[in-house]
Amino acid sequence: MSVNNEYKKTRQIHIGPVLIGGGAPVPVQSMTNTDTRQVPATIRQIKRLEQAGCEIVRLAVLDQTAAQAIQLIKKKIKIPIIADIHFDYRLAIAALRAGADGLRINPGNIGGPKAVEKVLKEAKTRDTAIRIGVNSGSLQKEILKQYGRPTPEAMVASALDYIQLFENLGFSQIKISLKSSNVLETVSAYQLLSRKVDYPLHLGITEAGTLLAGTVKSALGIGLLLHQGIGDTIRVSLSCDPVEEIKVAFEILRALNIRKHGPEIISCPTCGRTEINLFKLVQKVEKALAGIQASPKVAIMGCVVNGPGEAREADIGIAGGRGQGLLFKKGKLVKKVPESELAEVLITEVRAMVKNGF
Repeated sequence: MSVNNEYKKTRQIHIGPVLIGGGAPVPVQSMTNTDTRQVPATIRQIKRLEQAGCEIVRLAVLDQTAAQAIQLIKKKIKIPIIADIHFDYRLAIAALRAGADGLRINPGNIGGPKAVEKVLKEAKTRDTAIRIGVNSGSLQKEILKQYGRPTPEAMVASALDYIQLFENLGFSQIKISLKSSNVLETVSAYQLLSRKVDYPLHLGITEAGTLLAGTVKSALGIGLLLHQGIGDTIRVSLSCDPVEEIKVAFEILRALNIRKHGPEIISCPTCGRTEINLFKLVQKVEKALAGIQASPKVAIMGCVVNGPGEAREADIGIAGGRGQGLLFKKGKLVKKVPESELAEVLITEVRAMVKNGF
């Protein structure tokens, strides 16, 4: 089945220098899990996220100290900051004044329409975009009463109410998210909203879970929507190191042929024919190549059945067996390499290929 690369044309906004919507590449976001008030720790984590390829980072702003910390953090990082605000509109204003490049708010818990108006006025003055974040767990009471529970239709109704409020106040630098831990209901909600508005959509499955479960849910939910041409920016939510979120997000984009980031490693699951320590080899190569921005296709195969064919089809690859491996580059057999040298030879060859523009 082919991927639908004909994306719905949405309005374009910006978070700092990063464009979202309007045909721009789909940016990958994450959120720190450090205490924003702990500035050195937060900077260290953001730098790790930057190295992994994160393009926008969100920070929790719990109080005025956290809001002021944004000014210090911005001086040490390269990517734009979104301030995540709940319950107190004054924190949103303080975060904007401290240099936040964007806001994520739930207009229903920020302090009422007057408070929202004050936030929008400050954001408009600074040409700062705001994400309207609708979560299934925090819908307006009247909408829950109308729909009985947080259905996709209820989430869309909530978003439309907030969009109307923003538009009435003359604010249109908006992106929207509709998140639930239920994959299919999240997909349905985004599908419904995409038919009704042309604002850019931020995709994600909230409370997706641990690395394994969260990856599966996110790949299905985000992947289904992107395949339909819906979605302008993504965040994979995982209960683990946020660097893993970036890795998973880029693999989703790669699998759909939307964006490529870093080497693509093709490796076999192994079977009884495998005669080299493939798992150890793959882990060593993957770790060594982390941080490379270019996207060569690297095959690491463990037997003679599919190995040579896969290795030939890759930009560079090895097919191993009986204590040695065959090194292929651009479809041609280059040399035999002892198993003990396979990792280092492959790593060296990939780095040389990237340096030369592969």
